Amino acid sequence: MSAEQSLRVGLCGIGLDAYWSQFAGLKAQLEGYVARVAERLARPGVEVVNLGLVDTPQRAQAAGRQCRREDIDVLFLYVTTYALSNTVLPLVQRAGVPVVVLNLQPEAAIDYAAFNRLEDRTAMTGHWLAFCSACPVPEIANVLNRARIPFHQVTGVLDEPATWREIEEWLAAARVRSTLASARLGLMGHYYSGMLDIMTDVTLVSIVFGTHVELVEVDELSALAAEVQEDAVTLRAEEFQSSFDVQHDCPADELRRAARTAVALDRFVARHDLHAMVYYYKGSGNAANEDTMSSIILGTSLLTARHIPVAGEYEVKNVLAMKMMDVLGAGGSFTEYYAMDFNDDLVLMGHDGPGHIAIAEGKTKVRPLRVYHGKVGRGLSVEMSVKHGPVTLLSVVEDAETRFKLVVAEGECVPGPILEIGNTNSRYRFPLGARGFVHAWNAQGPAHHCAVGVGHVATTLEKTAALMGIGFRRVC
Repeated sequence: MSAEQSLRVGLCGIGLDAYWSQFAGLKAQLEGYVARVAERLARPGVEVVNLGLVDTPQRAQAAGRQCRREDIDVLFLYVTTYALSNTVLPLVQRAGVPVVVLNLQPEAAIDYAAFNRLEDRTAMTGHWLAFCSACPVPEIANVLNRARIPFHQVTGVLDEPATWREIEEWLAAARVRSTLASARLGLMGHYYSGMLDIMTDVTLVSIVFGTHVELVEVDELSALAAEVQEDAVTLRAEEFQSSFDVQHDCPADELRRAARTAVALDRFVARHDLHAMVYYYKGSGNAANEDTMSSIILGTSLLTARHIPVAGEYEVKNVLAMKMMDVLGAGGSFTEYYAMDFNDDLVLMGHDGPGHIAIAEGKTKVRPLRVYHGKVGRGLSVEMSVKHGPVTLLSVVEDAETRFKLVVAEGECVPGPILEIGNTNSRYRFPLGARGFVHAWNAQGPAHHCAVGVGHVATTLEKTAALMGIGFRRVC
């Protein structure tokens, strides 16, 4: 998982102060449950702000102000027993972050026989109240809905594995939201002429995702390349041999040209503090820029593998998808339809330009190309298949109803012959079959690009969309 900054998680247990004097030991018992949740949430890259047990409106207001001071990214509201909604509302209003309601019983069920053997009915009531987390959730839901405050739920048993799998997904989704909200996205060049589907409202990108958009110049990258010393070029060319499977027909001068641009790219990204980048530039008529743009693929592939995804063809929406997949530890490689194989009932997908070499099946090959189809120049390119096994496809789609939506499909990357054309390409099989998948995917109106990552992460992406307040559609 890529972690550019720590995720700050607020945790608050809620209860009712009237109970503490009535039922001996109940408050301490519930505080112990909150501490157990806090302990499980904490790990490297996650800072837990434990607000303790909030049991009055006054404490709720103070806890809400603390959430703001601590700059939390998400609030886990642990319902330990019955609590009044007027305890929840001021806390959530002041926190101003996504809320996940934890409706967690301490055990799967009350031991009825042991419970009914208790001779003290006050003790019986106190024991029951420790299991009473489900009771106030409808009340909380009613008030939050009327306040138009979105909320999300986890319902289960405190130490049950299924419960924690779901909580982990909410944590991962919160990390994606937080990462995008603090990310700096570099836009270099211009759109590929005529691709209307990829043209994006970048102001809306900043509004919805919180991502800062930085316009950067091809000319600056070319100038940096001209300043790279020969020893740095030699060192990077040697690094290519370990990072890639460089084919024997790759000219030495092309390797050095790509190495020079790769060194310049690293300096360029560091200078602008970029966390992702898109690019496309013809460069025709300017020898320096044409040289830069035709030697960029190896350097951008290395950046992508280092958690700085780079998308060609100025594909803003798709680099957001790549970044989301990268934060989830799934990779996120630039891809599109290549062809359909009706004999094997699968879809061939890939793309020219950079690939996510960290999720490749084996070592990524470097091949020389005499022409970049549809683009200016020639040079070195990468050829790889995504690792065989479960995969997830993600497309960020501009949507009239929800501004953006995530379109997701789970499938499998399978072995078999690929097109040895010096581009990324893989064979994908989907539960709907090739025809069914293509029809269902296209019906969602995606751009022709998407991001592919390893593993099945659709349920986490659904939670990500929920935390961001955007649409979600799972195709398969």
